Amino acid sequence: MNEYDVLIIGGGAAGLNAALVLGRARRRVAVVDDGRPRNAPALHMHGFLSRDGTPPAELLALGRKEVIGYGGDVISGTVTTLTRGFRATLDNGTTILARRALITTGLRDQIPDIPGLAERWGRDVLHCPYCHGYEVRDQPLGVLGGDQNAVTHALLIRQWSNDVILFTDNQSPTREQLEALHARGVAVESRPISRMCVEADALRGVELEDGPVVLRSALFVRPTLAPNDALLRGVGCERDEGGWTLHDSDGATSVAGLYVAGNASDPRAQVITAAGQGSAAAIAINNDLVADDTHVAVDRLRHHELH
Repeated sequence: MNEYDVLIIGGGAAGLNAALVLGRARRRVAVVDDGRPRNAPALHMHGFLSRDGTPPAELLALGRKEVIGYGGDVISGTVTTLTRGFRATLDNGTTILARRALITTGLRDQIPDIPGLAERWGRDVLHCPYCHGYEVRDQPLGVLGGDQNAVTHALLIRQWSNDVILFTDNQSPTREQLEALHARGVAVESRPISRMCVEADALRGVELEDGPVVLRSALFVRPTLAPNDALLRGVGCERDEGGWTLHDSDGATSVAGLYVAGNASDPRAQVITAAGQGSAAAIAINNDLVADDTHVAVDRLRHHELH
């Protein structure tokens, strides 16, 4: 039986930073990770002080090395079941017991089913302009979608290029939206996109349903975000009206001793934000454990004095 102070499920920036803080607090920590980070398709990550432009896999490798250096265990695998208390079973049958648990399993990006779109995801089919906008600055860009979110996204993308087309897929923006788009110089194309046009492993443009190809160097898409929260649901964590796990500012959920950090709880968290959330959760967890340790020590002292 493997027993730890803290079990961390998910070895991305949030989980590894939490493990680092807890390891430095001299806690016995296990990180279980399935090796499928959300940003794996991206060649580089940005907006992380001192690590701007670092490949995501390199950051994680450095993080794992640091965690192991402080005595933490990094385990490759998937937690299939988690019960309160906490008892976790891995896909290889291993069982882990822990006093506290932190879930940092991230989320899934669900994008439109357009031929070629998924294959370019994270490369020149993009989501976050703060992560990738600078790299495609001043290039012909596209934004996919016709709802309010897509209009807002197109107006945002305009910050990085003066050649932006919003592809609305037969949806009709309101008069006020069209006015704002026109004022900012964002063109509107209502015809649906039929496929991505790729040459020499780079996006050349998008082909519309009636045949013409519109040249674009990158296409921005706002995906539907779905949390990887099966374990959180399994132990009965309360959720908000959007289906995301409720938690306080330290990441504590409605289940005692169970915490959450990163995209599993905050869909807007970038890598640096997730790392900070992992640190905050780790400090809260250690403080929680200190309170437990103190309570046990006082009980032992009182028992000793009585005998």
